[in-house]
Amino acid sequence: MKIAVLGGLGIQGRAAITDLSNSKIVDEVICADANLDMWENISRWVDVKKIHPIKINADETVELTRLLGQEVDVAIDLLPSFLMTNAFEAAIEAGVPMISTNYGSEIRPLHNAAMAAGIALMPECGLDPGIDLIISGHAARQFDELHVINTYCGGFPEKKACDNPLNYKISWNWDMVLRAQKRESVFIKNRQRFVVSADDQHDNEMIHRINFPGLGELEAVPNGDAVFYTDLLGITDTIQQCGRYALRWPGWCNFWRPLKKFGFLSDEPLSGLNCQVSPHQFLVNLMGPQLQYRDDEKDIVAMYNVFEGIKDGAKKSTIISLKIERDLNTGLFAMSIGVGYTASIVAQMIGRGQITQKGVLNPAIDVPYALFMTELSKRGIEAKEEIIHEA
Repeated sequence: MKIAVLGGLGIQGRAAITDLSNSKIVDEVICADANLDMWENISRWVDVKKIHPIKINADETVELTRLLGQEVDVAIDLLPSFLMTNAFEAAIEAGVPMISTNYGSEIRPLHNAAMAAGIALMPECGLDPGIDLIISGHAARQFDELHVINTYCGGFPEKKACDNPLNYKISWNWDMVLRAQKRESVFIKNRQRFVVSADDQHDNEMIHRINFPGLGELEAVPNGDAVFYTDLLGITDTIQQCGRYALRWPGWCNFWRPLKKFGFLSDEPLSGLNCQVSPHQFLVNLMGPQLQYRDDEKDIVAMYNVFEGIKDGAKKSTIISLKIERDLNTGLFAMSIGVGYTASIVAQMIGRGQITQKGVLNPAIDVPYALFMTELSKRGIEAKEEIIHEA
């Protein structure tokens, strides 16, 4: 099997490359990136015999198409999100199935083209979105009627690394962390659909705390459109409550609430300065360098999914949780492992014919749960499932 990873030397790409290099069914990996400076670093812990680094310009769809046309079986898109459409259009042109970890709204219109090309395009196939969707799809199928679906996921420092006022450090892209705080969230509460605006993300009634096993209290912050996925699964009519939440150490909202009200996340350039800079850009450059992990510090990913409903005429509750920690031997962050390993696993499932559907797919429906969780377990990521039946 030959797999191409676009953005293979990025923070998440390195995790995907690592996993692919360890797979017995993968014969060759193309590691494509605009900058190959990280190649020597990755070769310290990865067997590079079957990995071929190639420099690419992902702005050029023709160049991506030419790359994928090199007898590639499956491709993984880990490029910056603004290049996602380029990557998927190239995949269609080359007739190569493609995985991406980004949200899929931009490429859903490509469904018919993907069908015509006879390929699968799978966005939202990382950690969150990704593993959470695979779990949610599985859980929904275990109920006759689902009433509650609340999903939680977050990445944050281990306690000993919490040495700044935010109790947070950067395990992916700081600019994107800030931008994730500027999108509305869609919920169902008491059977009614409602929206939490970006302005109210850190100041609304949906903010609460959960108790995560082994970690204690974590703060849950509205994050994303939960109703899109209940619609996708065809269960919205029975849902009484649902939401998607980001997890942080307590105090996250207290930090951001006043800053947001003062406009510190605005993209509008400030007047009266000698250069064009927005408050958002200022925070990226001011805070980013101060929120870096040291080599001996771990990040933690915590995922917690709650489902309640009816099965065989009785009430049933299911909680599925998992935790990932940074690998200090390779330096791979827990966040990168959750994203990159998932993309690698699903790409290999497509390559070996375990996923045969065509068109624009979604992990909640199209990724076989048992097979996927078995593969996660082989990589040391164990999901814990607690089921409660009431008479």
